[in-house]
Amino acid sequence: MAEQTGQTAPEIRDDRAAGKLLAYVDGEAAGVIAYFVMDGTPSALVAVHTVVEPGHEGKGIGGSLVKEFYAMAAREGVPVVPLCPYAAKWASRHPDEAPEAPEELVVRAKGQLASHPELY
Repeated sequence: MAEQTGQTAPEIRDDRAAGKLLAYVDGEAAGVIAYFVMDGTPSALVAVHTVVEPGHEGKGIGGSLVKEFYAMAAREGVPVVPLCPYAAKWASRHPDEAPEAPEELVVRAKGQLASHPELY
């Protein structure tokens, strides 16, 4: 595994059916991004919430998750709508890796989340 600021980089796995991008360190759950695939055309991946487990904070887990989330969306050819405050802040700090979603997609994503709170 790659080294990251003196720490082992997390293993990141996508569980699309559950809407979770999960980070593991030494086989232990270390963090997660809850997300959904937005309905309609164009589609988007919508980051709803990012959580880093106690004991794993400050190790770059959240940043690794968001970076992989944007890379995953790029591989799929869809934009990211970062409704999660952490993901939005990360995106604003890494504009080269996190293209801004069109406002129309942001409005649609917020509407879909409001009408389906179970996605949160």
